[in-house]
Amino acid sequence: MTFRLACGDVMPGCTAHFEHADRDQLMTQVVAHAAADHGITTITPEIAEAVGARIQHT
Repeated sequence: MTFRLACGDVMPGCTAHFEHADRDQLMTQVVAHAAADHGITTITPEIAEAVGARIQHT
């Protein structure tokens, strides 16, 4: 199973894409990206829910 997220689905205009076999590892990548590229250093429950709802798995 592969988990995927297009950051633009959460942050319109962002072209970053993430893919990983492990959902937790995908989230680690997304959190690092959010801090580095969007200045988001605190992941609130609302942000976590928005991101989680847009993760696709195949």
